[in-house]
Amino acid sequence: MSVCKSLKGYTRKHERLADLFSLLAVALLFGTLYIVLAYHTPIVGWLKKDAVIHVPIAIALLVFDIFIMYLCLNIGATRYDDEEDESCFHTFKGRRSGSGSIGVMFSNWLHHMEQVGKKHR
Repeated sequence: MSVCKSLKGYTRKHERLADLFSLLAVALLFGTLYIVLAYHTPIVGWLKKDAVIHVPIAIALLVFDIFIMYLCLNIGATRYDDEEDESCFHTFKGRRSGSGSIGVMFSNWLHHMEQVGKKHR
């Protein structure tokens, strides 16, 4: 059993833990946006001091931040199905599941949210 499947099985049994990880991902997203917008002047000044060293560090921090958000979302976004062969990171099909129409995409998203709400009751 892979680490992903064991984490997914654990969060299926402990729904509050899955909710906590989803909340952490959202908090990390908005926290990152707040820090970047609130401290943009010092950040840009720091980047201009030594661009050769500081820009790759900033990019690495951004990639790490996105990775942590993605990890928290995947731990928090568990399905309550009995299928054991379900892959770990395919909880929502996204835009490619329907046609390119905005209405169809919104309808697919709305149907997905209704199903998630039913499974958590």
